[in-house]
Amino acid sequence: MSYVSHCHEAGNDVHVAGLIAVVDDDAAMRQSIERLLSARGYTVTTFDSAEDFLDRAHLDSVSGLVLDIHLGGMSGIELQRQLLAMNSRIPVVFITAYDDDGTRLGAFEVGCVDCLQKPFAAERLTEALERGMNL
Repeated sequence: MSYVSHCHEAGNDVHVAGLIAVVDDDAAMRQSIERLLSARGYTVTTFDSAEDFLDRAHLDSVSGLVLDIHLGGMSGIELQRQLLAMNSRIPVVFITAYDDDGTRLGAFEVGCVDCLQKPFAAERLTEALERGMNL
């Protein structure tokens, strides 16, 4: 089951720079987001945990990060805190299945472009990424 709405508009030009990293412990969700962003012209790499991202990602080549808040092990918010401590300025779009005021507040407190509740429209994700990369 795909959590991402795959809505495509005819004649939609994509202007992309760099690499988008997707961190989510749900394999179906990672694959869905990867397909969506790849179809829009992004180069995408995926990770199944925050720890995997920290171990394998080349932070200087990541232009945007789609990050699940609730991961096994280190949470997305904890990962963002570590990235900030490393002086990373990668724009983050948090995604979560548990959208409540506390979760959203925590996401915005650690700095993010947006916090999207699953399922979310494809356009919301791409717009948030582009907004973050153009800051």
